[in-house]
Amino acid sequence: MTRTIMIQGTSSGAGKTTIVTALCRIFSNLGYSVAPFKSQNMSNFSYKDGFEISQAQAIQAIAARADISPHMNPILLKPLGNYQSNVVIQGKPFKKMSAKNYYEKFVLGKGIRVAMESFSYLKSKHDLIILEGAGSPAEINLQKYDIANMILAQKTHSPVILVSDIEKGGTFASIVGTMMLLSQKDQNLVRGFIINKFRGDKKLLEPGFRRIKQITSKSILGVMPLVDLELPNEDSLDNKIRLFRKQNKKKLDTEIEKLAKITLRNIDIKSVERLIQ
Repeated sequence: MTRTIMIQGTSSGAGKTTIVTALCRIFSNLGYSVAPFKSQNMSNFSYKDGFEISQAQAIQAIAARADISPHMNPILLKPLGNYQSNVVIQGKPFKKMSAKNYYEKFVLGKGIRVAMESFSYLKSKHDLIILEGAGSPAEINLQKYDIANMILAQKTHSPVILVSDIEKGGTFASIVGTMMLLSQKDQNLVRGFIINKFRGDKKLLEPGFRRIKQITSKSILGVMPLVDLELPNEDSLDNKIRLFRKQNKKKLDTEIEKLAKITLRNIDIKSVERLIQ
């Protein structure tokens, strides 16, 4: 039976991609056959090898020691400006679409069908799928069209870990606010939280941990420090543009191992593993 877990974030740039990359390597090291999966990604940083997907999922595949597949990112949106994007489906160009047409005419029909088709393909090849959400699951204006977060978590029966970026401030409010804007059904899928990009003494956060548990009944599973590894980034939120080059794979693998070791020191991996059992 294929197991799943999903990493979502309270915002774009919270660190979902980094956490998924780390978990792909950690669970590969534990003997799982792992594949990353992000149903819908918006990025102009892509990996091309007879097909095209976001470079983030290509790097996660390397972390998982899996063959890079177009099914790991079945829908790639390449922004053109003026609310237009080129849509790539399962690695192949599809068409240019406006945001309005994409949401109203594509995502809940062809979009979700394509996503689930690719997810089923990966399930047939691997025993653990680590899913990555996009943006925030609590964008209330987009929730009914959001096939990258809770709709997908429900369809794949995936427990969710929510990641929040503390560097920008307001992390406890963002966790609670995100939970309050989710339906009860979606709240039930969230099993815990990770605080990301922290600088300082974790003991200072303990009163916040207790209050979060009181309000949400969920626990903090770990606090990741702010780290600067030489990993290519996903999008323009990071001012340091780093692109994936196949000839740099050995160096990339070294950085992924460093990330995995940092994650093992700071996240309760045993609790994460229990969620996928």
